[in-house]
Amino acid sequence: MSEFNEFDQQGSVPNKDTGSIISHAFEMYKGVFLYAVAAMVVYIIGGVLIQSISGFNSAGFAEGIKDAGGDFSNFHYWNAPGFSLYITLSGLLGLLLAPLYVGLIYIVNKYNTKNPIEFSDLFIGYRQNFVNILIYSILSGLISTVAMWLCFIPFFFVYPLLMLGYPILLFENATAVEALGKSYNIAKQNYGTFLGTTVLGLLISACGIILCGIGLIITAPFIMVVMYSAYCAFLGKPRQIMFNK
Repeated sequence: MSEFNEFDQQGSVPNKDTGSIISHAFEMYKGVFLYAVAAMVVYIIGGVLIQSISGFNSAGFAEGIKDAGGDFSNFHYWNAPGFSLYITLSGLLGLLLAPLYVGLIYIVNKYNTKNPIEFSDLFIGYRQNFVNILIYSILSGLISTVAMWLCFIPFFFVYPLLMLGYPILLFENATAVEALGKSYNIAKQNYGTFLGTTVLGLLISACGIILCGIGLIITAPFIMVVMYSAYCAFLGKPRQIMFNK
């Protein structure tokens, strides 16, 4: 069982503009990046296991894309050995690890409020509102996937509407539909700020690619911290979650 205690006076809140939110996220990320890396390591280990189970050769697949030279008319990626199983298992992995990313948001909140952090905090999403986190992950994943299939660019215009979902699920114990609706309504009313925040957050998260890809372990989770900072900016300081042990 969990109980919600009102948030105390500690903790910073950014202004309702892109620059302030991103700056706030940077400050938060500097204090929790080791936990973010831990979450990414779990994801990478899961990815390696999935590739081993499926028999999919990602290196060979990438080489095939490179050799195609931009002409993909004869490149049948669904026929690649193990590709279908790999995609299926990867989707399942992403779904099951969604609570881990929620846990990172919880750790950011504890850092912001000067509360002691425990490694077990990373797994709070598996105890707090777990089912709704999974449902929201499915719904937001479907929406994002459809947007990406539409020439990819629409994804950047749709994703801002989903930015507050995970923090709402965690701090307000909302249902998946409530989180989706509330995130959509707030982002729609402040769309310019959310669009700029999302694009910058995603670019920063992806910048680890330039470090031979390995840098993604450090930068990829940044977008989750941006979600927390955006929540603070538009919904105020969240309530602290306390668990009876």
